[in-house]
Amino acid sequence: MTVQTRIEGIAAPLPVANLDTDQIMPKQFLLRIDKAGLAKGLLYDMRFDLDGNSRPECVLNQAEYAGTRILVGGPNFGCGSSREHAVWGLQQYGIDAVIAPSFGEIFYSNAMNNKLMLVALAQADIDLLLADISSPSDKHVLIDVETMTVRSKSLTASFSLSERHRRMFLEGLDMVGATLAMQEQINEFATSHWQKRPWLKNLASKTRDSLV
Repeated sequence: MTVQTRIEGIAAPLPVANLDTDQIMPKQFLLRIDKAGLAKGLLYDMRFDLDGNSRPECVLNQAEYAGTRILVGGPNFGCGSSREHAVWGLQQYGIDAVIAPSFGEIFYSNAMNNKLMLVALAQADIDLLLADISSPSDKHVLIDVETMTVRSKSLTASFSLSERHRRMFLEGLDMVGATLAMQEQINEFATSHWQKRPWLKNLASKTRDSLV
């Protein structure tokens, strides 16, 4: 079990309202059947022009935000389609957390189940955070999941998480890991279930074999 209590590092401002998953991970990068190679597609149309040249105005192309680990976004971050590739692309690029006033519901579930931390703060707190990380002096942000606080140069703010999501992060678990952590209870349930309903055990395979 990996114990992790905090995420900290350079934060980049991306205060775009309703930034949807199609923008986060454009459709042309969804052709693979695995998760590889998605970092290139992250926010591609924001980062590159039609000729594939870097857009200097994009914050992720600016030297002062090299190594960004945290994005500070606008309201309804991750709305749109349910593509999980948007989460995987953020993670492959090196983003460990997104802070925003609100998130698309499906994106939120996809992110938290894949260990991408999402933190919702009031707009007033977001504004202070954006001011801090947009200044030349200090772009460092700390997210303490154990105490559920966010800290920057001039902000200390509390946030909330469900106990399940908080525990998954602190224990380094994705959805599969969280399920496997309950293996003993699952085995106990299965044993009890088959004892009470033995005629249902392997019913599909028995039916298939009878038809051969």
